[in-house]
Amino acid sequence: MWCPEGLRCQTVYSYFINTTRGFSTGVTLHSTNRLLLQPTNLTLIERSTAPSSEPLTAPPNSTEYHLAYPRNHRFIMDNAEACKTRTPFLVLMVPVAPHNLEARDAIRQTWGNQSVVQGEEVLTLFMLGITAGDDAEQVQDRIKQENLKHGDLIQSNFLDSYLNLTIKTMVIMDWLATYCSTAAYSMKIDSDMFLNIDNLVIMLKKPDIPKGDYLTGMLMIDRPVVRSHDSKWYVPEELFPESTYPPYTLGMGYVFSNDLPGRLVETSKSIKPFNIEDAYIGMCMRKLGIALTSPPDPSQFRAYNTRYDRCEYSRIITYILGTSEELIKYWTDLKKPEPPC
Repeated sequence: MWCPEGLRCQTVYSYFINTTRGFSTGVTLHSTNRLLLQPTNLTLIERSTAPSSEPLTAPPNSTEYHLAYPRNHRFIMDNAEACKTRTPFLVLMVPVAPHNLEARDAIRQTWGNQSVVQGEEVLTLFMLGITAGDDAEQVQDRIKQENLKHGDLIQSNFLDSYLNLTIKTMVIMDWLATYCSTAAYSMKIDSDMFLNIDNLVIMLKKPDIPKGDYLTGMLMIDRPVVRSHDSKWYVPEELFPESTYPPYTLGMGYVFSNDLPGRLVETSKSIKPFNIEDAYIGMCMRKLGIALTSPPDPSQFRAYNTRYDRCEYSRIITYILGTSEELIKYWTDLKKPEPPC
């Protein structure tokens, strides 16, 4: 989590809720960052305030609904042609930090390198915000060159940070609804994940998998809202007053039918955002009146694993990894011709 100078991370939320109550302009924290709190809905969001001479960081002229509503932000790179000449069966959307080329390249060498899986077309794209700091222009130049080379980056003009993951996720939904609505399914998957893409497509091709109103992954039920200021997942009551979250899918990787993104964007207009992006999607699903679906084999969606086992990795769909080197190492080993078990 990014913290302004002179403040401890655990006090950021309460500090700015208290000090910005009743103000509409926010508080300037740093020469290149602003943390905004809308007094009408207590929305805590980081925004870029880079000089106006840099058009890619220009804030919207006005804010509709709330700052996490994705159409308050604009695409710098949209790759709008990605789905115009094809209709993917599955779109993998990977939120990743602008500077994290290592993770993007590791994915391009592994599960993101397959455009046809089990006879179905798969498209992998990376979602980025913008960066702040003294090297922001250099980072942006490198991103532009990277996109010219690979053509797989989508970038919007929100500040890329942990607190802005809800914005990032809703911008993903907006891109899918706007530019790739004809795809059958999509997956939001983090950049530190091992994805057994074959097993995922096999699951989605099962005859009993819904074609619409479908969201699945590792289901979180009756999860308490974290109120400890020391926690990375702390959410103050002012942002989310309920004591437990509605059912949601863990944000490491969840799969959904592509009729949902546009509806999630639309219903989000009336849902006050908070910084736990996967639980926010759960809030949107509750508002839509759509129940989450358990995977055919819930054991395939795994979180952390303490060791690599080739047989185990041949059976699962997701695992959280520690490094990009692990992803390349495990993928290379799994793809050897010998039977995994």
